[in-house]
Amino acid sequence: MNELEKCLAGEYYDCHNEIFLEYKNNARRLLARYNSFSYDQKDEKIKLLGELFGKIGSNVSVGQPFICDYGRNIYIGNNVSVNMNCTFVDCNRIEIGDNVLIASNVQLYTATHPVELTERLTLDWKPESDEYFCRTYALPIKIGNGCWLGGGVIVLPGVTIGNGTVIGAGSVVTRDIPANCVAVGNPCRVIRKINE
Repeated sequence: MNELEKCLAGEYYDCHNEIFLEYKNNARRLLARYNSFSYDQKDEKIKLLGELFGKIGSNVSVGQPFICDYGRNIYIGNNVSVNMNCTFVDCNRIEIGDNVLIASNVQLYTATHPVELTERLTLDWKPESDEYFCRTYALPIKIGNGCWLGGGVIVLPGVTIGNGTVIGAGSVVTRDIPANCVAVGNPCRVIRKINE
C-alpha cells in the first residue's frame, strides 16, 4: 500500500512524502491565484475551483480568503455557499452535499495524530531521517444535504453531519451528529430536532 492509499484508508502515513508535497505545492499555486481574484470575477473563480477541487457542483460560491491543504479531496455538491476565511484540511476526503451553507471562519480538519505520546512519536526518529517526527493519520468528513454550519464551527476528523442539521456558531464537532437537528457547544451536542 502506498502513502496515498494509507492516508485515504485512515492509516498512519508520511505527510511529507513527495506526492503530498506535490499536491500541496499545486494547491498553494492555485490558491494564490484564487485569493487574488476580485469579488466580481465569478467565472474565473469557478473555473479555478474546478481545477482545485475533486468535484464542484453548480451554483457554488467560496469566499476569499480560502485555505485548503490539497484541494483534490474536496467534493462539493450544488447550491453551496462557503463564506470567507474558511480552512479545509483535506488530507482525507471532505464531502459537502447540496444546499449547504458554511459561515465564515469554519474549519474542517481531516488530519490528526494519536493522543498517546508513545503512539504519536515516530519510534527511533532521528533528525537526519526522511521520516516525520510524529505519526499522522486522516479520517474523512461528510456534511449532508441542507446543512448550515454557523460561524467559527470546527469539525474534527471522521465526523459525519446528517442532512438538514444546523451546527451553532462556535461549536466544536467531535462526533457524528444525526440528521434534522440543531446541535451546539464544545463538544457539540444535539439540543433539538427540526424539519419534522
